[in-house]
Amino acid sequence: MVTRPGVEGVSVDVDSRAPSGATTAYVLGNSDALLVDPASRTEALDRAVENRNVAHLALTHHHRDHTGGVAAYADADGLTVWARAGREAAFEAATGVAPDRTFREGTLLPAGDGVTVVETPGHAPEHVAFAAGDGLVTGDLAVAEGSVVVGAPEGDMRAYVTSLRRIHARDPNVLYPGHGPVIEDPRATCRRLIDHRRQREQRVLAAVDDGGRTLAEVLDAAYEKDVSDVRDLALATVRAHLEKLAVEGRVRWDGERARPS
Repeated sequence: MVTRPGVEGVSVDVDSRAPSGATTAYVLGNSDALLVDPASRTEALDRAVENRNVAHLALTHHHRDHTGGVAAYADADGLTVWARAGREAAFEAATGVAPDRTFREGTLLPAGDGVTVVETPGHAPEHVAFAAGDGLVTGDLAVAEGSVVVGAPEGDMRAYVTSLRRIHARDPNVLYPGHGPVIEDPRATCRRLIDHRRQREQRVLAAVDDGGRTLAEVLDAAYEKDVSDVRDLALATVRAHLEKLAVEGRVRWDGERARPS
């Protein structure tokens, strides 16, 4: 549970591969508030929705461990449902709910004292953050410990690193992530995650230079730890790195085999 002025976070147990096994849903504002990422309907989240007179609902992105409670809260509480402009069909496919209104970069949602949309694509193409007060609700952009999966074909590594740099430049006081504890040192966390991606990229590039051609060959050379329990996610991440390197002209990648540029 996270309770700060204008921000309440409620941990919701979900079927997720995140280490925490839970997603944090957030309520922003004390009146006509915004519900963000209701992963499921729970008694604790019901209380937060009722106590803060929630009137609006939005998602940071459409992954199933963030969307499970959308239909229940939209139907039962008559909330105004928001979605990323241009992604309405994807929102409805993920949630079963057609959005009432749309937002884009810079939209000021009429919730609480005002919540501003900040586009942060990379983990997912429609990923956004919500700026409220001195902090941002950031979904799966950042975590206090470990790293975030950015897996192709949906994940875009170039966009993800750019989003981290953008949040670093904004210099918020606090980040409210979708998984794990509140991030009290946003700039240091952004730098850590950018450095992690840079180091992994260098290992992927070295693996290709040393003869790795398939995703499996590059993964085995680029990862120093055992990833057998998350091998599918690691393969998707390697693919995202190769796509980034290919766009930058640093490797050749045809979707199946990699070669030095």
